[in-house]
Amino acid sequence: MTQHAQVEETSSEVGYVDDVTDAEAREAAFRERGTARPITVVGNPVLHRECQDVTSFDEELAALVDDMFASQRAAEGVGLAANQIGVDLKVFVYDCPDDEGVRHVGAVCNPVLEELPADRRVLDDSNEGCLSVPGAYAALARPDYAVVRGQDLRGEPVVLRGTGYFARCLQHETDHLYGRLYIDRLSKRDRKDALKQMAERTPRYETVPND
Repeated sequence: MTQHAQVEETSSEVGYVDDVTDAEAREAAFRERGTARPITVVGNPVLHRECQDVTSFDEELAALVDDMFASQRAAEGVGLAANQIGVDLKVFVYDCPDDEGVRHVGAVCNPVLEELPADRRVLDDSNEGCLSVPGAYAALARPDYAVVRGQDLRGEPVVLRGTGYFARCLQHETDHLYGRLYIDRLSKRDRKDALKQMAERTPRYETVPND
């Protein structure tokens, strides 16, 4: 399957995930079971190639997701892909507010970002940052609405949707699992500036040095 699929407005076969109810308690449960790991940074090969599909929905996957939530919190992030802690699997976690301040918490495996119809493609050029490009920020235009299809930790099909900041998070994290960082979507000049920002600042969390 390609990274993009055509949006189906009704999503009749799968309901949208409720990732809002008990968000605080669910995030705490994941995080408290996990152990924070250091974050990989731009230049690490695992960040620059498409990850492997998740095929085993088992205790090992559950433990990985726990560690991802712990790592995300330690780095003060709102989303984290598995390759950002060096694991070559298509899974990401998120703890992200939307533009209305509603908190969304969850995990998705094998995500596919759906292609929006033209009338839904309203671009937002807000600043974007990334735990794997620590200290750097740049304006990047992305649609202010996103739909992602994937699987939950049991392997059941799920559909996520987000608006505003949360839509940006869903797009950003899905990109990671296909080997693309947000700076890869910037102009050469802006990418160079982001890398300069990163070089001039010290990460506030533990990172994996690139040998």
